[in-house]
Amino acid sequence: MRTITMYLVGLVTLFMVQNMTAQEDLEKKIEILKEQKLNVTSQEKEALKFEIEEIAKQLKNGEITEDEANSLKMKAAEKRALNIEERIAIINNKISLLERNNGEVKELDTLNYKFAFQIGFGDDDGEDAKLFGIRINDNPKRIEPKYDRRTYSDFIMAVGLNNVITEGQSLNDSPYKIGGSRFFEMGWQWRTRVFKNSNFLRFNYGFSFQFNGLKAKDNQYLVSLENGQSELQEFDYELDKSKFRMDNLVFPMHFEFGPSKLKTTDKTMRYSLKNQFRVGLGGYGGFNIGTRQKLKYEIDGDNVKDKLKRSYNTNDLIYGLSAYAGVDGVLLYVKYDLNPIFKNAAVDQRNVSLGLRFDL
Repeated sequence: MRTITMYLVGLVTLFMVQNMTAQEDLEKKIEILKEQKLNVTSQEKEALKFEIEEIAKQLKNGEITEDEANSLKMKAAEKRALNIEERIAIINNKISLLERNNGEVKELDTLNYKFAFQIGFGDDDGEDAKLFGIRINDNPKRIEPKYDRRTYSDFIMAVGLNNVITEGQSLNDSPYKIGGSRFFEMGWQWRTRVFKNSNFLRFNYGFSFQFNGLKAKDNQYLVSLENGQSELQEFDYELDKSKFRMDNLVFPMHFEFGPSKLKTTDKTMRYSLKNQFRVGLGGYGGFNIGTRQKLKYEIDGDNVKDKLKRSYNTNDLIYGLSAYAGVDGVLLYVKYDLNPIFKNAAVDQRNVSLGLRFDL
């Protein structure tokens, strides 16, 4: 009798716990829906505000008359008021369904659910049987899309020609090959709209890895001297390749200018840069994280490859100016180091690059 009583107590306790859990889940779902109801009016009012501002711009530019502007404002207000009414009615219906069915409502809403595949083998009536299918579970972590996003992010990549500008000389006098010296850059950037109601000016910031390569002319290679300087000297053998590379970690910052297209829906407002011309002006600062030199030559018929990783008396701090211009994600890109490449150099040399940048 005592054993039976313990089992009964256990079953009753389990039943009560399940009911309490189900009640908590129901209350949580209803609370989320009520929060959505509160957001509906503010979202629609914000959307109406932007629409009226666009109409005011058209009126100011002479694209429409004052009567047309008033008519468009009236239609926009009616549309938003109807949106508020219907969206709140939908949420109220969902709350009623949940309350009437104690939270057990089956609906196929791909935004509210996560999917999982289940695959297995066994007899249909067996204990370990599993059938191929899809399991649909409620996803409480779903986040409503933000109506107005002011910050976006992009992966950036740039390639092109690299060289040096020597103090008192032109680029034609450079000791490095024009076509053989190249640079590569990759990184991540964030783009934030500066003004609340205009996307014409953006502030771009992020980080990039720069790889600036220089190929020496006239069978020369770079040598570190005892006096703390570095200079190009003629190599003892015929060089097939003489390449010096500087690897930098920098943090670019640009002010970006250009038009964009405003796209609005009932739930979102976005500015698009697709097929739009834009210009960026700014600079970068960072650190030299490595320098190396590669030499390829032949001795008595044997191919020799030397990879020399040294400081070569290069500056540790990197800073410079950069700019870009183009359409969509393809941009003409130029950057210029304000810091000299080498410390204590008799004549200062500064790195300069020209190429294409891709915002992906």
